[in-house]
Amino acid sequence: MNLNLIHSTMRRTPNIMKNIIIISVLNVSILFGQFSYPAEDFLGGGIGYSPMYIKLKEIPGADALVNVGLDPTQFKDPFVIHGGEGFAHVTGRWRIGSYAGMGGSSISTVPAIKTYIDDDPNNNSGNQGYTGEVLTDYDGAYSPSIKASLSFLLGAATVEYVMPLLQDLELSSGALLGLGRVGIGLEQKSGENIRWNNTFSNVYGEYVDSVLYYAVDGDFESSDPITPLPVPGLLREVGATFFNFQPYIAIKFQFLERFGLRISVGYNKGTVRQGAWKLNGSTQISDSPQSTLEGVSFRLMGYIGL
Repeated sequence: MNLNLIHSTMRRTPNIMKNIIIISVLNVSILFGQFSYPAEDFLGGGIGYSPMYIKLKEIPGADALVNVGLDPTQFKDPFVIHGGEGFAHVTGRWRIGSYAGMGGSSISTVPAIKTYIDDDPNNNSGNQGYTGEVLTDYDGAYSPSIKASLSFLLGAATVEYVMPLLQDLELSSGALLGLGRVGIGLEQKSGENIRWNNTFSNVYGEYVDSVLYYAVDGDFESSDPITPLPVPGLLREVGATFFNFQPYIAIKFQFLERFGLRISVGYNKGTVRQGAWKLNGSTQISDSPQSTLEGVSFRLMGYIGL
């Protein structure tokens, strides 16, 4: 065996390995450079339509709606909020943005009616009014309709951290924080033909020359309360404002120079405090229960920008 040849080969081995490592690093660098996130893209932003879908765990006021004859499970599921979203990079891989949207859903029913003669209006017997009474099916044209609506408004800021995957593909993690307002409207009206003038009629009497004329019976005293007359429809709305928090992860794909798609998945959590509900936007309902608007959320955004 030629010892000089072996010795020469061993001396060249480190150089060969060094060259292999250098070439490998260069190849990896070139490959990574082809798919890495361009630094200038962090200076961009975008804006677009962004509907939000929330799979609500429970509907606020569901038990109360059941008591008036409605089925809360008939509300849209998932609940849809139509909104707009924008975002912009601020520094490094941090991004801020905002979201604003609103959504609504309604349910209604026309219940079957049974009439009875109430022989015990003061409930002296302790039984429920119709218990033991003769019931008759109502087949007239004045069956009442009952309708409920659920509305949701949201305005929030977003903050997130961006993690680039490929040149036009990135993953981000962040949170949406802001204020929301939820409203529950309840409308009850008879089946009579509603007229425009009746809709704006005075529910207490006849108003003539700055004087309201109110009809009473012979037992009325001047200190008795003034109560409204029967009206074609009765509309009530309860609402509340609350803090909303939604952590999420998002994936963003820029498939055109100025247009892209962004998908976000998170969990929405909003809590209405006990006693925070208000009737018709003004009168606080002190014994109103605590309510939550929480569930898995999904946002799909088509945006214009970088």
